[in-house]
Amino acid sequence: MKKPEKPRRSRWTFLTNHAHVLICLARTPEMTLREVSLAVDITERAVQRIVADLEQAGVLQHVRSGRRNHYEIRGTEPLRHPLEAHRSAGDLLGMVLDHPAGIKSSQA
Repeated sequence: MKKPEKPRRSRWTFLTNHAHVLICLARTPEMTLREVSLAVDITERAVQRIVADLEQAGVLQHVRSGRRNHYEIRGTEPLRHPLEAHRSAGDLLGMVLDHPAGIKSSQA
């Protein structure tokens, strides 16, 4: 006998997947993209696209460390939407995280 399916609830959140990926990498800069995908509950390919978007925007950069990547966030980069452009990526992360590990406070 087939189990009855649970009704799906709307899973919207106030932050986007881009913000969730950034939060994960600020919390744990050595996190693999697979680990990020599991934490955010999106596909690894979606995480790859988001990381590419964040790198292209200058918010995120990666440094190769052996076989792994170490991610650094440029906390001074402004948020992209006009309603929030007066705040930076660092402001967003500071609101969510107590001690973000991967944030650079100045652009290098």
